[in-house]
Amino acid sequence: MAIPYQKAEFVLSAASPAAFLRDGRKQLAFAGRSNVGKSSVINRLTGRKNLARVGASPGKTTQINYFALGETAYLVDLPGYGYARVSKAERDRWGALMERYFASGLIDLGVMIVDARHKPTADDVTMANWFFDTGCPVVVVANKLDKLKKSEVAPNLARIRETLGLGEGDRLVPFSAERGDGLEELRALLDAAVGGSAD
Repeated sequence: MAIPYQKAEFVLSAASPAAFLRDGRKQLAFAGRSNVGKSSVINRLTGRKNLARVGASPGKTTQINYFALGETAYLVDLPGYGYARVSKAERDRWGALMERYFASGLIDLGVMIVDARHKPTADDVTMANWFFDTGCPVVVVANKLDKLKKSEVAPNLARIRETLGLGEGDRLVPFSAERGDGLEELRALLDAAVGGSAD
């Protein structure tokens, strides 16, 4: 089933578990560090320049944002993590909200965005483990591929796989929100998750 990405529409921001949507649509949850380009990946995926806000300062997403992808799925934009220039109380609030969402059983596919240039951080490893603990399939998107030399791509992807503990069957998509590399592969994986087909 092909998802109508260009028709993505903002539905609501959930600031508490009571606001989580539970209407049976598939939920594709996107997570990533505050400066990893998550909004840019979402905007490239949907072909919409300003669907997810691209902030001049990281950490703009402070609630769980739902975008309808047709009648069958939501793209769920989770708060960026690992950004130090917000108060500890605010970080704790985000963390508690995220924990409740991960424990809700609502996630059908996790999409975790990391920086292709760098070894994943301790926060990235924690987030990957949260996704793995849900038992849902996980796709790791290595964004900013355009910033790497060709000779750096394979070793960097291997380092990401090793650091996050990805298995043979775990998908790692080299991606560039800037150029569009990896877009068709990522869309195909999301389509399969919504359509229920394996592979």
